[in-house]
Amino acid sequence: MKQEILEAVKKAKEDAKPRNFTQSIDVVINIKDLDVKKPENRIDEEVFLPQGRGKDVRIAFIADGELALQAKNAGADLVITKSDLEELGKDRKEAKRMANQYNFFVAQADMMPLVGRFLGPVLGPRKKMPKPVPASAKPDPIIDRLKNTVNVRIKNQPVIQALVGTQEMDDERIAENIETILGILDRNLEKGRNQIKSMYVKTSMGPVARVI
Repeated sequence: MKQEILEAVKKAKEDAKPRNFTQSIDVVINIKDLDVKKPENRIDEEVFLPQGRGKDVRIAFIADGELALQAKNAGADLVITKSDLEELGKDRKEAKRMANQYNFFVAQADMMPLVGRFLGPVLGPRKKMPKPVPASAKPDPIIDRLKNTVNVRIKNQPVIQALVGTQEMDDERIAENIETILGILDRNLEKGRNQIKSMYVKTSMGPVARVI
C-alpha cells in the first residue's frame, strides 16, 4: 500500500491551490464492520509521529517549584502554578480561552486534584485533561515527544482523521507517518487494516486524493 499512499500524498499536494500559509496534511480513514456504539470499539490514543508533525504544538505545563522552573527552561509554552490554577478556577472565560490555545497539558501528579477541581470542567470536554507526571520528572523528553504527537480518535463515527504533516514535508516522511497511524488499526481492530473501507489524503483546504 506504500506506493498508493505516496501517490495520494503527491496528488493531494499538486491539487492544493496556493495559499498564503503552509497547509496541514491529514489522512482520513473510513472503517467498515465497526460498531462504535460499543465503547471497546472506540479509540482515543496519542500517537508519536516518527517524522514529526511539521507544525508547532503548544504545550502547557502545570507544576510548582523546581518542576515549574525546569518546564519553563525546557520550552513549555505556558507554565501554570498553583496560584494560577486558583485564578483560572475563578475565571471560566479565561480558562476556556487558555484551553483552546494549547494542544497538550501536562501536570505534576500531586496537583491533579486541583486541576480536576479548577480546570476539569473546561479541559475534560475538550479531551485535554493533563498527563500526570511525578514532581521528579524531567520535562525535556516529555515536551520533545509531545511536539511530535497527534491525537487519533474514533468516537461517534467509524472514521479517523489525523494530522500527518504539512505540504512542505517530503512525501516519504508523510507516508511514514501515515503508516504509523495505520499501525493503530492493526493493534485495535479485529482485522486490522483489512477493515479499511476507504482512505484519503488531503491538505487542510484542498480536495481529497484517494488511496484506496
